Amino acid sequence: QEPWRDGYRMHAYVTRELPELIGRHFPARRSAMGIFGHSMGGHGALVAALRNPGLYRSVSAFAPIAAPSQCPWGQKAFSRYLGPDQSRWAEWDATALVEGGARCPELLIDQGEADQFLERELHPHLLEAACRKAGQPLTLRRHAGYDHGYHFISTFIADHIRHHAGVLNQG
Repeated sequence: QEPWRDGYRMHAYVTRELPELIGRHFPARRSAMGIFGHSMGGHGALVAALRNPGLYRSVSAFAPIAAPSQCPWGQKAFSRYLGPDQSRWAEWDATALVEGGARCPELLIDQGEADQFLERELHPHLLEAACRKAGQPLTLRRHAGYDHGYHFISTFIADHIRHHAGVLNQG
């Protein structure tokens, strides 16, 4: 909704414009793209993959906001960007997308168990339950003692890079 309707198109940028720019200026294989992110960016990566079947061959996230329609951060953002009609929110909520039939390659998610946002905002258990019920492949790794910060990401980023490289270098 206004005022973001015309100028804030991050999903279109990430899924269409950026791959086109990269393909035009670098020797990239558009048939071998992966996506990952952290927190709301992690959720964005999940949504990009779920809304665009076949676009990404590998997907991962660090501490994503897994069910934004069901947490204060997501409700605040969705009500401002998408408006008060909560039925519209489902198309931008990873858990709701999985529940509605969207599928993508196996998801790799790392979550710190000492994350200060885990209980109130992130809700990985909701995405985990939706994936289990729907048959969407998910590896959700929980790590004791890790919070939401960059030390957490720096500790496990090599695993994500190996995950993406392994998938993207197949075939």
